[in-house]
Amino acid sequence: MLYVPQGNISQIITHLKDKKIDLTFIDKYIIRFIGYPQQGWIDIGASKLSHADFLYRLTKSKAALVEVTLIPGETTYFFLNELSSQLNLNRQKLQKYFDKYAPIREGAIIAETYKLPLGITEKKAIKILLYRSRQQMIRWSKKIFGTFEEKKWLHFVTLASVIQKEAASIEDMAMVSSVIHNRIKKGMRLQMDGTLNYGKYSHTKITAKRIKEDASGYNTYKYGGIPPYPICNVSIDAIKAAIFPAKNDFLYFVLGKDGKHHYTRYYSTHRRNIANATD
Repeated sequence: MLYVPQGNISQIITHLKDKKIDLTFIDKYIIRFIGYPQQGWIDIGASKLSHADFLYRLTKSKAALVEVTLIPGETTYFFLNELSSQLNLNRQKLQKYFDKYAPIREGAIIAETYKLPLGITEKKAIKILLYRSRQQMIRWSKKIFGTFEEKKWLHFVTLASVIQKEAASIEDMAMVSSVIHNRIKKGMRLQMDGTLNYGKYSHTKITAKRIKEDASGYNTYKYGGIPPYPICNVSIDAIKAAIFPAKNDFLYFVLGKDGKHHYTRYYSTHRRNIANATD
């Protein structure tokens, strides 16, 4: 790996000479003839090179890339922490540019693996992530609906974020989605703990005290319908489940000892399922 700073060719050569790389003023003209050096961290592919090979790779090597994964269901708060750590970026600047360019606090970045170059700026990293995610969402929406409507898509991303937090597996998502749809149709509150795992609370266990004291619109114990905005970043699987719920009349579910959700239409059966899961 080699770091090439921003600047003109003379400044780059001066920097490399300071790093004990043997270059001369003639190399400036050779480099200019071959091409312009990639700036930032680059992968030159070898530790020992001839002088000519080094000059060639200096201009032709690709940026050194780092894979950063946004896990489905994770919040932007924790993802920016990870981004800062893996790319050696300033956490406050990442937040600053995210707040400036993101249309919503959560759900603006698709949950998947991204490859970003070492040496990228905080501003550029955020703009790339948001741009790629938005283009992906537009493609998905057009494939499913034939068009992209901002308000409609936001509704399904918000619904998908609740599913993402509550489902035990991808296969479970359509079932969780059906319960959400069924409860809303009946005018029932969702009363789902996962909606309180927003922002910095992503990994916090939800207690009765927290349910009582949290006055945000994310508290589905206090407010009807889905939250006003997504609670986390989501995958395409969760979005599909939000749009295409399973067909059933279930209103309740609980995670059993077997690691699977147990569904029912009846509250009495739900209470028994809870007892079986906790005894």
